[in-house]
Amino acid sequence: MKRTVVLISVALIIGMAIGVMGTQVLAGKEELAKGTILQRVELAGAKGKDAVLVLRELPPGKESGKHSQTGTEMAYILEGSVTLEVQGKSPLTLKAGDSFQTGSRQIHNVKNASATGAAKVIVFYVVEKGKALADFSTPAK
Repeated sequence: MKRTVVLISVALIIGMAIGVMGTQVLAGKEELAKGTILQRVELAGAKGKDAVLVLRELPPGKESGKHSQTGTEMAYILEGSVTLEVQGKSPLTLKAGDSFQTGSRQIHNVKNASATGAAKVIVFYVVEKGKALADFSTPAK
């Protein structure tokens, strides 16, 4: 009987840990799906590709979660400040007027550096024609 109680307790603890990790992964994907497409055009000279300009907003204290894109991402900080964390590099804090780019499949995370104000970032992507905003980025494993 005592062994059964211990096994059930261990199973519950493992289940809760998996649930917490799953929630964090889903929350990261949710942040990656947010944004307003400002403009989308078919890219001349690149069959099957769209150029897309997106306004991304990060609430105070939030982050994108570690992710990557299949192509180059270029971003301009419109308002607030963010901390860019690129795998293998030191974190970099950027303010309004600064910009950054990430390369194809380069794992990175963007954090709002403020606990009180939202950060707004304009981001430029080249993606497959018709690709949904939620699919521009892939959460890192």
